[in-house]
Amino acid sequence: MFHRPLILAAMLLPAGVALADTSMPFALDWRFEGPAAPYFVAVDQGLFAAEGLSVEVTAGEGSLDAIPKVATGAFPVGFADLNSLIRFLDQNPGAPVIAAMMVYDKPAFAVIGRKSLGVEAPADLMGKVLGAPPPDGAWAQFPIFAAENDLDMDQITIEPVGFPTREPMLAEGKVAAVTGFSFTSFLNTKRLGVDPEDISVILMADHGVDLYGNAVIVNTDFAAANPEAVTGFLRAVAGGWKATAADPEAAIQALSSRNPGMDAALELERLTLAMETNVMTDWVMENGMGNIDPDRLASAVEQIKLTYEFQNEPDTALYFSDAWLPQDGSLSMQ
Repeated sequence: MFHRPLILAAMLLPAGVALADTSMPFALDWRFEGPAAPYFVAVDQGLFAAEGLSVEVTAGEGSLDAIPKVATGAFPVGFADLNSLIRFLDQNPGAPVIAAMMVYDKPAFAVIGRKSLGVEAPADLMGKVLGAPPPDGAWAQFPIFAAENDLDMDQITIEPVGFPTREPMLAEGKVAAVTGFSFTSFLNTKRLGVDPEDISVILMADHGVDLYGNAVIVNTDFAAANPEAVTGFLRAVAGGWKATAADPEAAIQALSSRNPGMDAALELERLTLAMETNVMTDWVMENGMGNIDPDRLASAVEQIKLTYEFQNEPDTALYFSDAWLPQDGSLSMQ
């Protein structure tokens, strides 16, 4: 009898009128560039709508940008660097935010060098000049990379550079290598006229750095109240990436309607590099998208300690949860 008024109210709805979709605005980490295309594919193909969700994708201003937006509840979901989230949660204990789906299984942190200037492998940095913007995410991880590869930091000349001058200095030979995101710095250097065969991309994840990259993060208060919506969101995200892998050109078309002034060929190349290097890794192809290796995350936390002093005892259960990942096989990228 308690539920009868609700049932009667539903019966009185006019034919064809549906209940409103759950609103789940999504805060990206950066602008509408190639790697953002899968989310617009999910919108355009009705993958979010099929889950009863209304999703608006919003651009961001960096890997830190989405974390406070989600932690404060301004956005229920966002896209952010897991390592930045770990530090945020250490500095803001109890903040209602956690990673719920790994997307960049390999982070894009890299050293980009010129082969003609003698940089092809980590050891080649010894005695060379490395350009590094002080706020750069890859530069922040460089001490971990150096420790894992037995590099003597005293034998590497660090040249602080600005983001706008980083790749031009590499192209002009004023530095032998730079730190940056693999797909961004590679493409920027190539666009400046450097032969791609002369550009070396040393991905830190391939040289001992166990850190993860960007993940879908969720407000835990929202997730507790709307667990099925969060699972549906993650299912749609996986579907967007799978559809993008099947037809990257169509994905770029979905993106171009939101960023009409972009260079479509450049963004297709950026998307392809990110997808092949950072998202569709061997681990993901074998295990599916979204989850993590707990041992690797524990190792990553130990590596973070090399560059960050925790105020509280680290607890990986605070940083990532697989509780909302769909269990219906939709995470398979095969």
